[in-house]
Amino acid sequence: MDWDQLDLNPRIVAAVKRAKLASVKEVLHFSGPDLQRLAGLSGPDAQHLLRTVSWHLRGGSLCTALDLQQQKGRFPEQHQRLSLGCPVLDGLLRGGLPLGGITELAGRSSVGKTQLALQLCLAVQLPRRLGGLEAGAVYVCTEDAFPDRRLQQLMAQQRRLRTDAPGHELEEMRFGDHIFIEHVADVDALLECVRRKVPLLLARGLARLVVIDSVAAPFRCEFAGPAAARRAPALQALGAALRRLSCTFRSPVLCVNQVTEAVEEQDSVPGAPGERLAPALGIAWSNQLLMRLVADRQRPEEAPGGRPCRTLRVVFAPHLPPSSCSYTVCAEGVRGTPGTQSC
Repeated sequence: MDWDQLDLNPRIVAAVKRAKLASVKEVLHFSGPDLQRLAGLSGPDAQHLLRTVSWHLRGGSLCTALDLQQQKGRFPEQHQRLSLGCPVLDGLLRGGLPLGGITELAGRSSVGKTQLALQLCLAVQLPRRLGGLEAGAVYVCTEDAFPDRRLQQLMAQQRRLRTDAPGHELEEMRFGDHIFIEHVADVDALLECVRRKVPLLLARGLARLVVIDSVAAPFRCEFAGPAAARRAPALQALGAALRRLSCTFRSPVLCVNQVTEAVEEQDSVPGAPGERLAPALGIAWSNQLLMRLVADRQRPEEAPGGRPCRTLRVVFAPHLPPSSCSYTVCAEGVRGTPGTQSC
């Protein structure tokens, strides 16, 4: 490297050469005070040297967030999503679940949360050209037994749901062989599973999706009443472990959550008239999330025409505006209703 090519004072260049720094990259191995001692530079000179070298290695141009967005082809992994298996739902989420971070799916009982989680366990096994990750899923149950009967129904109906996939490919896939199920009963068992068992499957490439159904159950049982004050550290530990897994293995994490009555108005999410609902576990858990989705439905007597209407809402996400769409739960799975997306 010819130091004279850099926009540096000859005095700084001479000091660098006396210090026997052979390359530009080697300069960045040192802090400003280290360069002051090593090359005998003043504080401002050392900082100017670091800025100039950094600018040179970046190529001499700034890169904005818009530039990164427009260069998806250069960073395909960062923009990849896990499809939900439905074009309407994928459109709501701009492709599906992000591969990095925790996505929460909250809602009342019987809105289809578990069914959507099962649908994702099938979608993740499909080829990448169909929105999958070509790997299995880890399904951690904390409340009820794993819904094997419903999974079998969804597997049998894949051709009706995934009309974008060749039928012979779906028939050849052994979906049930690539869903790894674990039942846990308390917080310690959940943390043990996430810290020790799940990483083994992800590291071997056997799975690329982690589902916890539901995340609230063990915490609400174990930290009820006076023990609630000790809940936050455990939630933070779980969130940190899940984020670490997602970041290390580029694997989406889906946590199904329950809802409870909102304490503050700003905590509430849309629900039936007169109801103030909020996802369980409070702010300590909310801070662990990348994206929060809330599913809800109207009762037949409240819905137009007497037919229950289900809605999936994006409450917050760094890459999405607050928006929603209607969906139905049918024999083949969860389908978004075309033309119902709103912001």
